Amino acid sequence: MRPTAEPLVTAAEIARLAGVTRAAVSNWRRRHDDFPAPATGSTSSPLFHLPEVRSWLDKQRKGREMSDEVRLWEQLRSTHGEDMIRGLATVAELLTGSGVGKGVDGDSALMALVNELTAEISPAELLTNLTVRYVESSGRAGSDGITSPQLIRAIQHFADVQSGTVLDPACGIGSLLLAFSTQARALAGQDIDPVRARYAQLRANLTGLAEVTIATGDSLRADQHRELKAELVVCEPPVGVPDWGREDLLLDPRWEFGVPSRAESELAWLQHCYFHTAPAGRVVLVMPASVAYRKAGRRIRAEVVRRGLLTHVVALPPGMAASHALSVHLWLLRRPTGPDDTVEFVRMTDLTGNDPADSFEPAAEQTAEVPRIDLLDDTVDLTPATHITATRTDFTAEYEATRAEIDQQVATLLNLLPALAEGSVGAIQDGATVSLADLARAGLVETSADAAVSTSEQLDTDYLNGFLRSVFNNRRSTSTSGTFRTDTRGARIPQMAVDEQRRYGAAFRALAEFEQHVCRLRELTERAASLARDGLTSGALVPPPSDG
Repeated sequence: MRPTAEPLVTAAEIARLAGVTRAAVSNWRRRHDDFPAPATGSTSSPLFHLPEVRSWLDKQRKGREMSDEVRLWEQLRSTHGEDMIRGLATVAELLTGSGVGKGVDGDSALMALVNELTAEISPAELLTNLTVRYVESSGRAGSDGITSPQLIRAIQHFADVQSGTVLDPACGIGSLLLAFSTQARALAGQDIDPVRARYAQLRANLTGLAEVTIATGDSLRADQHRELKAELVVCEPPVGVPDWGREDLLLDPRWEFGVPSRAESELAWLQHCYFHTAPAGRVVLVMPASVAYRKAGRRIRAEVVRRGLLTHVVALPPGMAASHALSVHLWLLRRPTGPDDTVEFVRMTDLTGNDPADSFEPAAEQTAEVPRIDLLDDTVDLTPATHITATRTDFTAEYEATRAEIDQQVATLLNLLPALAEGSVGAIQDGATVSLADLARAGLVETSADAAVSTSEQLDTDYLNGFLRSVFNNRRSTSTSGTFRTDTRGARIPQMAVDEQRRYGAAFRALAEFEQHVCRLRELTERAASLARDGLTSGALVPPPSDG
């Protein structure tokens, strides 16, 4: 039986262990049948048994002498399994001296490795390296308390803080909060997990940051910074948590914009963050994209917009969150200094088509200033793409241009449809035929998956492809399950003189062009209907006046 404490590693950790790239590990998995099978995890983030991986690397001579840092990591894996943050906290306590006398110093092998490493690099650098390794090794399911580096970079880009206090009420291991250490006067954080909170505090202590206070507890139910008003509040809150404490907190003064429903825990975090914001202070909150339009949150969204507090919504590229691969939004709010210090426009920015590694500076067509009155409709949809498209669409001009092209396409269609005379049903199928395979072997045609091209003056290409798509050949290409797959080389073509082929080829060409125009007409009708509907509902278009 396999021991339950046997450590598991990700593909990224295998790559670091072997001194290769992750792509190399992927190639090994494809090319070597004896590569260890995944022990658990999804197809995109599998986990492997470390002893099996080490054995395979040694057998393939692909391993390298383990560095002290790798040996330390493997020892922590062996001791703590998937609870690696507890192991990292143990190392942090040794590095800061806070674990001496509390049993942490009792593991002589661990202390020896830590001492060897800190003889070469500083304690702060060692802990940073281990934290990076932990973040990289955590899969989607093991990313609680982790804000991805690319998401931290995005929040820093849009936060615009120069000094003052920064608060993160769901700080996890502290990466997002500590990213503002050079800009802020003081940092404050809180996390529901005591080990994560302890590790965040130890990271701050080890890097010499004096004004950092990390508290433990559920920020919604047991706020440890009740009196704090910060110049900047940043937060990537837990998502989709129905048991966030609504029943116990119905009368809480933080619900300035309304009591969130059980399904809208993210809007509870938004109001918690805003409660802790000083006048002229800002909030940068990571939100699932669905919070922008869900029906249950409409009233709270409307209140935030109506008061002129929401300044910017940014739709980020997919894959930036550590816990899932979906796109997330950044909501930026500012607490006014008085009744006249509110915004009349909300900037909407859509970066969903960008690469996460790109700059977060939007192109002109990716952003728009939307009057807040335009957001206060029945849905209060704050999805950036919706408003950028509406802002940049000249509905009148585009609708009229689309109508004109539809008129042109309709007029053209009848002229394109070839005039055909009555023939004799079955006459062609009953005549002599030849297979495309025979023509190809004779060097008279070249075939692809779904088409044929004549290489001889005795064969017309349009004639060949027209009969390739005949009812007879379609039946041959359709399997018993109903799946259609063109059988190009097995198709049979009627034998005709080249002049007759060209007559048929001209008719088939006209039909192909007719079909192209029909497809274009379908696109235009869908576009016209969409423009008309969006224009009418937004007020950009109105029905014509009645004759009466």
